[in-house]
Amino acid sequence: GAGARAVHAASGRSRRRAVARRAGSSWAMGRNLVGTNTKETSNEPPKDKKISILGSTGSIGTQTLDICRQHPGLFQPVALAAGKNVKLLLEQVKEWRPAMVACDASVLDELKAGVEALGLPDYKPELVSGPEGQIAVATFKEAKTIVTGIVGCAGLIPTIEAIKARKDIALANKETLIAGGPVIAPMFEEYGVSMLPVDSEHSAIFQCLQGVPKGGVKKIILTGSGGTFRDMSIEDMKAEDPEVLRQRSTTHPNWDMGAKITVDSSTMMNKGLEVIEAHWLYGVPYDDIEVVIHPQSIVHSAIECQDTAVLMQTGWPDMRLPILYALSHPARVPADLPNPRDGRNFDDWWKGEGKDGKLTFQKPDLEKYPAIRLAYQAGRRGGTMPAILSAANEQAVELLLTKEIDFLDIPGVLEAVMEKAEAEDKVIAVPTLDDIVEADRWARDAADVVVRQKKEVAA
Repeated sequence: GAGARAVHAASGRSRRRAVARRAGSSWAMGRNLVGTNTKETSNEPPKDKKISILGSTGSIGTQTLDICRQHPGLFQPVALAAGKNVKLLLEQVKEWRPAMVACDASVLDELKAGVEALGLPDYKPELVSGPEGQIAVATFKEAKTIVTGIVGCAGLIPTIEAIKARKDIALANKETLIAGGPVIAPMFEEYGVSMLPVDSEHSAIFQCLQGVPKGGVKKIILTGSGGTFRDMSIEDMKAEDPEVLRQRSTTHPNWDMGAKITVDSSTMMNKGLEVIEAHWLYGVPYDDIEVVIHPQSIVHSAIECQDTAVLMQTGWPDMRLPILYALSHPARVPADLPNPRDGRNFDDWWKGEGKDGKLTFQKPDLEKYPAIRLAYQAGRRGGTMPAILSAANEQAVELLLTKEIDFLDIPGVLEAVMEKAEAEDKVIAVPTLDDIVEADRWARDAADVVVRQKKEVAA
């Protein structure tokens, strides 16, 4: 009767409870109810994933090797390409024993002698040099993913060759898409490879996009620290000694990066260039890409969805997470990545002591940061104009570092080069790779010419 049924039900309940307790997990772990109705993919980390690194001795390259070192058995650098820093390259060769090593042609003999002197038993790497060497590393047979950490247009051709060799690209080289977008974008579909962004902002957007359906994004919001001069008015900058501005423009308040990118962060040209990259990476019109100043560099960028939800990705300013995610995607690999500047874990940040626990945002002043306006202008003009702007900017930064121009001269030089490009009919709407390489070369020369002319006028 009813009594027997009740007893039976009760004993069933206690049996189930005992099972739950034995499993020890169900209540302790909570219930993954969401996991039952969303697409679950495995969080299996890669095993011995073979990678090539272009620019192994630079900022991105050394941090990529840090990640390989911290996660033994996950990633294996099998080919390394560097420039002239043979001393560091030899240390990397000794540690990783890559099958192929490339360097600048001028130091190949030094590299050969150095590898010989290491006297590593049973180790005979293939040593290559020059642009061909970079391409050989980019297309190295065993490598699955290529990390492109070379600055400038030099990274473009090896990247194209890597795509043709059906390698996935962990992209840290901005010029690839800014200058090469019109040529490179169609190649991804043609060769069926992936581009995984390593840049912290683009990695943030990529992470926010996981699980957002196609067409679900309304806007992309790129955050930037505002660089060294964030808290200085344009009037104060004009009154300051140009030498002081030059020194300060190469030191960053939050990030540790190379000189070129630190200056770009001070002019905010890096944000402008990222706007062009975002346009190519995510297929978003320029009107729907916004730049926001966020002094703390904790939010790395955000997306706004069609339903007005805004998703942000946050964490310490540290390139190692974007590198790790680009190499391990879609897995989330258990990692220990304390703040690179003071060794603190992010748990500390939530306490809200001192500068911690605060997020502030503001719109950039386009008079103080004309580079942003120029980048939107170049992006909308399209064709080879972004390549022209990017190359002229590289040259202008070089001229700043060699004291040919002052910090505040940079935007004027860029604007003059863009005007010169229009006046001389140098902007090609649907460029080939050769057109892009030529636009890059022309723009560097044009920047030199513009600076010379300005000096003559001043004299």
